[in-house]
Amino acid sequence: MPHDHHSHAPDHDHGHPHGSGHNHAADAPLHLHSHMEEEDAATEIGMLCDQFIEGFRDATDKATFLRLAGVAFEVPGNAGGPSLKLVDVKVETAWQVGAASPAFGSAELSYLPFPGAMIRERTNCALVYVSKQERRDLDLREFMQQRRATM
Repeated sequence: MPHDHHSHAPDHDHGHPHGSGHNHAADAPLHLHSHMEEEDAATEIGMLCDQFIEGFRDATDKATFLRLAGVAFEVPGNAGGPSLKLVDVKVETAWQVGAASPAFGSAELSYLPFPGAMIRERTNCALVYVSKQERRDLDLREFMQQRRATM
């Protein structure tokens, strides 16, 4: 949900986080808002990525699909080096079947295998660019963030 700054009291301090309880003077106009801009953007980017991957997989002409999606087939190299050419669109699927994290006071990891209902598919996509001097894997989420910023 967008954070509507226009419904705030004129003297509202945007130096979040708000003080105790996020209270305002009794005569200040009531405003409701949630701080979900970043979460909403992440959700939108996730949905865009899902649709991109689905569309790319289904496209009979993958090059045309990439052009329609605004994917560059050539990008500038770092530090004035030669340009990089798009050579791969890498789509990988992984299934998260458990979680591991450092255990307190142990050299072993604390491991939690997931029950079947919690096992989730994660699909990632990257645009792979190369030149004679460098390789750059552009994660699809980064690409979508860049595209979203220019829209």
